[in-house]
Amino acid sequence: MPNAGKSTLYNALLGENLSIVNAKAQTTRHRSFGIKNGVGFQIVFSDTPGILRETSYGMHERMMKFVKESVSDSDVLIVLIDINGKDFSEEIKLKFEQSNAKKIVVLNKIDKSHQQQLEEKLVWLKKNFIGDIYLAISALEGFQLDVLERYIVDGLPIHPAYFPEDQLTDKSERFFVNEIVRNNVLKIYDEEVPYAVEVVTILFKEDIKIIRMSCEIIVERNSQKPIIIGKGGQAIKKLGIESRKELEHFFQKKIFIELFVKVREDWRNNNKMLDQFGYDAE
Repeated sequence: MPNAGKSTLYNALLGENLSIVNAKAQTTRHRSFGIKNGVGFQIVFSDTPGILRETSYGMHERMMKFVKESVSDSDVLIVLIDINGKDFSEEIKLKFEQSNAKKIVVLNKIDKSHQQQLEEKLVWLKKNFIGDIYLAISALEGFQLDVLERYIVDGLPIHPAYFPEDQLTDKSERFFVNEIVRNNVLKIYDEEVPYAVEVVTILFKEDIKIIRMSCEIIVERNSQKPIIIGKGGQAIKKLGIESRKELEHFFQKKIFIELFVKVREDWRNNNKMLDQFGYDAE
């Protein structure tokens, strides 16, 4: 569910920050795999967008397609619900309940609740979701994550590993550059502008001591371009500085980054552009 702490949980279970964490909705747009190997098991976590009640753009429809695909092809399904949240998609709920996968209903953010609220919410969950296991956790505090992992491993089929032991994700370096820069767009800019932005890395050149990269900040209206740049270029300068800091931490290398702003009219409804930006229709 939106803002339920899905990305925080994903990162905590993997032990790596592979999914951007932001309080704003629609932070995760793509489906990506995070791979965790242990003694006798390999878990392939599927990180998906949060469930949207309304799809205003073609991009939203493709995001929800990622969710539906994940529900269909998983061996273990986790529905994550904020203890203070109420809304959920009836369509996804039905697909969740009809799935043959092991179903784990997880109540998150219990560090922000009291015992009576926790007990009442668990009763509500058991009435509203048909699952195999119900578990209360705090992804932020790491509470009960070891229990959740054991339940996940118990639900995995016997099968050869899908990925090499040293592989952490199915995504490329450029994907994570795009995500880190886009997350900083969400942090720095207000209102609707961040949601009209896509980031595309057009250059990624790694040397021994430095990685040089160039990114295009895609907006969908001419009026949004000066907002991204800011007065005297101050906003895009801040975006570059904050992104470089996070990228250096992520790659553990010195980063040189250039940012450019391009207008692509109504890209969120343009099928060709959505394909180019990784919102694959297939």
